[in-house]
Amino acid sequence: MEQLRFPIGAFKREDALDEVRRASLIGVLAQAPALLGQAVSGLTEQQLDTPYRPDGWTVRQVVHHLADASMNGYIRTKLLLTEDQPMVKTFDEQSWAELPDAKSVPIELSLTLHDRLHRRWVMLLKSTPAGSYARQYNHPENGLWSLDEALSFFAWHNRHHIAHITSLRQRKGW
Repeated sequence: MEQLRFPIGAFKREDALDEVRRASLIGVLAQAPALLGQAVSGLTEQQLDTPYRPDGWTVRQVVHHLADASMNGYIRTKLLLTEDQPMVKTFDEQSWAELPDAKSVPIELSLTLHDRLHRRWVMLLKSTPAGSYARQYNHPENGLWSLDEALSFFAWHNRHHIAHITSLRQRKGW
């Protein structure tokens, strides 16, 4: 069950990234929309409504969650770059995944949103001076996070959920 929950392994927080590692993680965010699109390409409505693991979200919910989470990540990035240690808002991702839009809206809407948002986010990250990656936001549950740490999380987060879909496809022979 743990392999189904964490197909690429649990998140390991990274801080004080060097330029090479930072560029690599920004590259992950840049590639994520295309990889997500490939992961869901050709799936039927029934397959989209299949959970990736017992008691897990459906593929459709995962796609919508990635758009939701990336929106939150982008806003946190902007806050971090423009305010002194801003307190960021959490979101109840489980409740968001249970809302009607996450359970029924065509995935193309979130695929497009995810793609366009990541394009803008990547442009912002690439234009951010190296010294600004040490800036921090304050998360109510997890404390202070630097932009480097947040970048490492959001890169992992995208890979993590895309792997949920691709590993389901492998197991099901889709």
